[in-house]
Amino acid sequence: MPVDVRPVSSKRERDAFIKLPWRLYRGESNWVAPLLLERRQFFDPRKNPFFQHAQVQLFLAYRDGAVVGRISAHVDANMDAFQGTDWGLFGFFESEDDPEVARALLDAAETWLRGRGRPKMVGPMDFTTNDECGLLIEGHERPPIILSGWHHPYYQRLLEEACGLDKAMDLLMWDLQVENRDKVHPAIWQVAKDVEAKHGIVCRNFRKKDLEAEVGRFLEVYNAAWEKNWGFVPLTEEEVRHYAKTLKPVLDENWAMVAEKQDTGEVVGAALTLPDYNQVLHELNGRLLPFGWLKALRKRKSIDRVRVFALGVKPEYQNTGVAARFYQMHFDAAERTPQTGGEMGWILETNEPMNRAMEGMGGVVVRRFRVYERTF
Repeated sequence: MPVDVRPVSSKRERDAFIKLPWRLYRGESNWVAPLLLERRQFFDPRKNPFFQHAQVQLFLAYRDGAVVGRISAHVDANMDAFQGTDWGLFGFFESEDDPEVARALLDAAETWLRGRGRPKMVGPMDFTTNDECGLLIEGHERPPIILSGWHHPYYQRLLEEACGLDKAMDLLMWDLQVENRDKVHPAIWQVAKDVEAKHGIVCRNFRKKDLEAEVGRFLEVYNAAWEKNWGFVPLTEEEVRHYAKTLKPVLDENWAMVAEKQDTGEVVGAALTLPDYNQVLHELNGRLLPFGWLKALRKRKSIDRVRVFALGVKPEYQNTGVAARFYQMHFDAAERTPQTGGEMGWILETNEPMNRAMEGMGGVVVRRFRVYERTF
């Protein structure tokens, strides 16, 4: 039977879009189901502030009446304004191992983007680089860490060989253990020691009782420190509040840090590391009710790894040693929590300073995500 790709236009179809991965990944031990409630909110234009500055179209692929694939096409006005690009974007690619399905999905996304004057398609981005992005091409043997995806190995073949997409950028995830200080280059400890005395900068942990303000401080740094990164889009005030609400259940004050000028209180750096709640989600199959929340309460005490989601310093303070002090604080946190390591990233493959810093910390690249492009 031929493949029929249709735009999602109803709540029922959107629910089918959300639920397709449960069928495609059935039996895959490394795939972690997201929470259905969270996914429904994420795709709801009334609840996700991304839709305030973007046009989005979801597509489903059918064969003989059954859903066999999905994709999104979207145009982000904030990316256009900030990066000066005219990219069209695609995301949420899922497909049976069938080149015809993959080609039909990519062609549907391309046609929609062409109709909005886009000369290039880049992705997967779900929806931006602030969300999950890239296709996993290395590291399939590892279960995914929080806020990162796991994809069928055959997806790379579908996108590169069947659909002819070209590599745009690779994103690296580093394994990083923070329990053996002797493996770290001694210069890092010396630089960390001098931060307060030489530069008047104090580094401290988040205060969860003041979470919305703390997340605001973090995102002030985030928008400044990452602004020159490939594909970066700053978060809006509405998105900041949305992130604060989303992160609150998983935030651990031991692993979230901020750096401030002692004399002025200016926020100059921040680090957000998250306990790997994927270890909890793996037991729930996407549902907290009726008894999933009990499993979550029991399982969260055994989380043994973290993800360094973001660590950044404002450009004018990047030579003050704040990043080294944050690294030191991660070792301190490992001494008082069950987590002694995890992963850092992603980091752009072109970000030489950060990748060399990870080598200096004894890190090893364990995952690689790829973002693709197609010029029309």
